Amino acid sequence: MTDISKITLYSGGHKGAEAEFGKLAEAWHIKEVNISFEGHNAERTRGVRVLNREELQKGDVSMEIVSKRMKRTYSQMDKIRKVIQSIFHMVNSGYHVIAVGWIQADNTVKGGTGWGVELAKLFNRPLSVYDQERKGWFSWEDSQWVENTPVITSDTFAGTGTRYLSDDGRQALHDLFIRSFGPAEQK
Repeated sequence: MTDISKITLYSGGHKGAEAEFGKLAEAWHIKEVNISFEGHNAERTRGVRVLNREELQKGDVSMEIVSKRMKRTYSQMDKIRKVIQSIFHMVNSGYHVIAVGWIQADNTVKGGTGWGVELAKLFNRPLSVYDQERKGWFSWEDSQWVENTPVITSDTFAGTGTRYLSDDGRQALHDLFIRSFGPAEQK
């Protein structure tokens, strides 16, 4: 089992899956860093790290590339650009990328979560997605999704996902933490 004192969760603290990752990290006494930016309201306030303009720029990418990679277009370019930039910092900081959402027929993941998943693929990071429709875990291996039950073994991981977390998705995250770290200790 991994030494919990050395583990850090990188997330965005948004409503849904990211807030649940944060609640679990707090229950297990795992360090939590929530990447944010000016004007962004997250549900989680523990471990917030607000990126300045220069830091956000490091995660900048052409929205044309994002649209092409994700096979969709985006409105509200300024806000979505900051979200895309902050997702870069989450994925770049956490080695194992873990997400909750819906894997689509084109192998992307629905919504903004999908950009974190695409970055994990590009960075060749261990990648696990809980698909709420199929009610199962999948890992990206050899350019395809393979059923797999993940365990967190690295010192850093990025936790992201849908705002619309189902009860099954919530339970899958709880089970992931128990598999990875054992029962939460009461302090």
